[in-house]
Order: sequence, then C-alpha cells, then structure tokens
Amino acid sequence: MSANMQKIKLLKLYELLYRETDEDHPISRVRLCERLNEMGISSNVRTLSLDIEVLCENGYEIMSFLQGKEKFYYVPERELSVLEIKILIDAVQAASFVTERKTADLIKKLASLCGSHNAELLKGNMVCFNTRKHSNESILYTIDCIETAISRRKMIAFSYFHLNELVNEDNYYLMAYSSKHPDSTANYRIDRMDQVEIVWESELSQEALARINSVSDFTEQAFKMFAGERENVMLRFDRSLMGSVYDKFGEDTPIEVVDETFCTAMVYVLVSPTFFGWLAQFGNKMKVLASQNTAERYLAHIREICDG
Repeated sequence: MSANMQKIKLLKLYELLYRETDEDHPISRVRLCERLNEMGISSNVRTLSLDIEVLCENGYEIMSFLQGKEKFYYVPERELSVLEIKILIDAVQAASFVTERKTADLIKKLASLCGSHNAELLKGNMVCFNTRKHSNESILYTIDCIETAISRRKMIAFSYFHLNELVNEDNYYLMAYSSKHPDSTANYRIDRMDQVEIVWESELSQEALARINSVSDFTEQAFKMFAGERENVMLRFDRSLMGSVYDKFGEDTPIEVVDETFCTAMVYVLVSPTFFGWLAQFGNKMKVLASQNTAERYLAHIREICDG
C-alpha cells in the first residue's frame, strides 16, 4: 500500500494543500510532512521542498513564506471565489425542481471547492428559502436526456402526469413543438415528466429547428410559462413601480416619464391569466392603456373574479 501511495505522492500533496489550506490557513512544512507520513507517503523537509518545486514548475500555484525559521505553504486561489460559490449555493437552495437530497449533495460539492475551512462556513451560513422542493429524483437524468436530444437534433418520447396544485414560477420547463400543432408550442414541467427517451431514428423538421431559435423571445414574453396571444401592450404605472417593470421585462425596456407621478411603457407579452394576475397585484397603480382588446380582456377577468 505504501509503495502505491508513493507513486501518487505529488497528486496527494497538492490535493491536501488544495483542500486544507488558503491564505488564512497556511500549513507549516513540518506539519505537511507529518500529514503525508500519516497517509503512508514517505516525506521529509528536503524532499518536500523539491516536490513543491516540481508542482510549481508545472503550473500548480503554491505560495510560501517564512515565519521565523519555519516555512509555510498554501494554495492562494480557487477557480471560483467564495462569493461566486455562495451565489451558486443560494441558487441551488432556491431551485424548487432540485430535490432535497440532491440539494444537500450539490451544496456539499460546491462548498468543497472552497477548501475545508470555507466549506464549513458556507454550509453553516446559508440564506433560508421558503421553497417547496419536488420529489422526482430522476429530474437530473431527464434534463440531461432533453439537452442531449436538443444538441443532437432528435425527438423525445415521454409520459406526463398532472397534479392539482398551485403553479410555482421557479420550475424547470420544456418548451416542445409538434408537427400535429404547427401554430403553437406546449410547455411541460420537467419534474412531471417520466420515462423520457431519445428517439434516435428521428430527425427534426425545419419548423422545429426554427422554434429553437425563438425560445429566448418566448421566455421574455411568457408569464410563468403560460402561453397566450402575443400583443404589444401599453402600460401606465406609478413611478414607484419602475423597478417592477424592469424586473419583469428587462432593464432595456423603454420607459417614458409622463409626469411626476406616472410613467408609460410599451411591452410585448403573451396575454394570459397569469399576466393579468401580475397586473392586478399593483391595484390602481398600473393600468392597461392599449391594446383595447387586452384592456377589455383584463376588465372581464377582474369582473369574473368579483362575480364569483
């Protein structure tokens, strides 16, 4: 066993430095030798210096400094900063389509990229999200299968099940096209897809390929992935809602200041009940000026709710 470990000495040496050190947690040359010997890898102060020199000459950045008569080593930077990894961890926490078990697994892997000291800090200091996690453990396989089919330009076959529950806007969706319905697309929640398979002998039509290029436009116009009629809609809203308009339609949305109180913006959306729900949350602080068709449908939607 010791002979085998000696063959991968440099690998284990860098692995130890990468995992357990950083600028705030250097390791002394003596302690580093002790750790290697504990792992069954023969090491001493002289050979250790030569080993680290070889690693540095081959592109592995290892910093060192003298403190009195003792030399210390550490790995200065990772591919991702602690802040960047923290953002990724928060995103995993907030994603409802990632199951509880997979969330814990991904957080552990992400935190380990920061080294052992920062890993414990990250795992113990996370933002709490009120997110309902789904239980479909095969969802990552489903996503991989779908992305493979898209990249290979192949069709997929799958089973789909429905649940009578509230719509959660943080879900992962598949926007699908079928030649049976050439004028529209269908949206499927990936956590409700089962038995997903690539139809390897299939070929996508030109119409389907064209739809792939328009996905970004669709997602900008859709509300919670509900389809509807595409329309240009003129909104009049209180200036305090400018941030909400930018958040929903993008910071490049042209907004015209009408007076000290109101602004207007022309937006291109898929008109649907979820769009009306988004409008309704602002009460009389946001109104539809045009199109007339959208304004009338919005009014009918509100009346239907009030009439029960």
